[in-house]
Amino acid sequence: MKKYLFRAALLLILCIYTTHPIYAQATQQDFLDAAEERKDDPVESNDREKWPDGPAIGAKAAALMDVSTGAMLYAKDAEERLYPASITKLMTCLVAIENCPLDELITVNQSAINANASDGSNMGLTAGEQLTLEEMLYGILINSANEACNAVGEHIGGSMDGYVDMMNAKAAELGCTNTHFVTTNGLHDEDHYTCARDMALIARAFYSYDYLCTIASTPSHHISETELHGEHYLHSKNRLYAGGEYEYEKLVGSKTGFTSHSRQTLVSCAKEGETKLVCVILMEESPYQFTDTVELFEYGFNNFVRINPAASEERFRVSNSDFFESEGDLFGSTSPLLYIEKDASVLVPEGFTISDLDADITYDSLKSGVAGHIEYSYLGIPLGGADILVNTAAAPSISFTDGEPQKSTGTQSSVEAQNAAGSANAAAAGTTEEPRIYINVITVLKYVVISALGVALLYILIKLLIVLHKRNKRRRQIRRRSSEVLKSRGDLRRSYSRHAPLQTGKRSPSRYILNNNSRSERGSGRNSQGSSQRRRRPPRP
Repeated sequence: MKKYLFRAALLLILCIYTTHPIYAQATQQDFLDAAEERKDDPVESNDREKWPDGPAIGAKAAALMDVSTGAMLYAKDAEERLYPASITKLMTCLVAIENCPLDELITVNQSAINANASDGSNMGLTAGEQLTLEEMLYGILINSANEACNAVGEHIGGSMDGYVDMMNAKAAELGCTNTHFVTTNGLHDEDHYTCARDMALIARAFYSYDYLCTIASTPSHHISETELHGEHYLHSKNRLYAGGEYEYEKLVGSKTGFTSHSRQTLVSCAKEGETKLVCVILMEESPYQFTDTVELFEYGFNNFVRINPAASEERFRVSNSDFFESEGDLFGSTSPLLYIEKDASVLVPEGFTISDLDADITYDSLKSGVAGHIEYSYLGIPLGGADILVNTAAAPSISFTDGEPQKSTGTQSSVEAQNAAGSANAAAAGTTEEPRIYINVITVLKYVVISALGVALLYILIKLLIVLHKRNKRRRQIRRRSSEVLKSRGDLRRSYSRHAPLQTGKRSPSRYILNNNSRSERGSGRNSQGSSQRRRRPPRP
């Protein structure tokens, strides 16, 4: 009987022993072997045509994302749910800085300390201490302090569970689809998971705050003792920091994580020139989470270039139409009514041009002053976009609406873009008023003046033609009358020549006619008797 009891007890001890601490220690080489085998796992981004091949790494999942555009440059099992461990604290700090002033005092409750595991990372807080949120953030990001996360959660969310709800809401807002938080600090829980893609989205938002980048790149920090709290020395184990074994000079910030279930996790951000990237490593073995990160960053910086759609895009025409000119004098202006955002950029593989990408214009969720958004993609992979902006200097109140927002692919006319501008303005104002049309008064006046000048010139031309017509008609009448007079004179001469007697002597017939006419005129005033007496007077001897 004792023999069986001894065997049962031994078996129980072996079961307990083999399922607890020995698991992590005895299989460390197995973990390394498994990581080596994972280098042969497929990388989804390598299957893209003409896409540069990314490195083979031992991490179970990884992602490399462009911060400015959200383009996924490298993806390996990026959608698989895995345990994040302490990289959860990126979301904890992101929600905190967006909901609480940095100088606000936070009181540490005993419940926040008790919620930490006995061997969990901490910064040595004691119940009753009061630290500012800024000091708490240093403890969370440098020392990975679990109790500080709990204290911040209780202060901002009312409870740790309430704060976790805020974290999950923020994850959904950022577009995370495979993430669910249960704790504020990342201590293991079966329902506490994320994926490489989602962590890249969270990191993209986190590293958009310069202040958080500063803390997340600080190797050590000292919090002096005050009457509100004790003295705290903070030191990071991140080997990417300055002075570390894998120091990376382009590093913007980084956060480590580890549990026996998650293995090594690491989320980092680096910048070279105008390109800022975030890298996520999940389920890797030390120290390869650091080498994988550096290798992926160099892959991104060396194989991708940034191009400006405003300078190279030729498929979209957004200049003015003939009527809707921009501001200027009455003789017109060359400023465009719509234009592509000049500061926008798209990160693409080296050798690509903007014409190699697919482009869609969308009119959804537009901001004020934005007529549309061009979204670029390659083989269905989003690579960023650029806004189509309204030139407020050219038409500060231009607005055209035609109902619901539309989505269109390919080349868009300026009228379609103008219609989108109206939808954008209505959406930004949050109103449902009827469509309105606002027209540039200077432009209208210009066309009114031009039209009036055209009418005046036409009137003058018509009057001139009428005067010329009357003058020509008058000349024809004069010529016709002159011709008739000359004809009458000719007829009289010919008639006289036929009926009058011929006269001999020195006088010509014409002179005879004139003399006779003169005599008739001189004798017209005399009486008939006097005339006959003169004619009867005899000649002188």
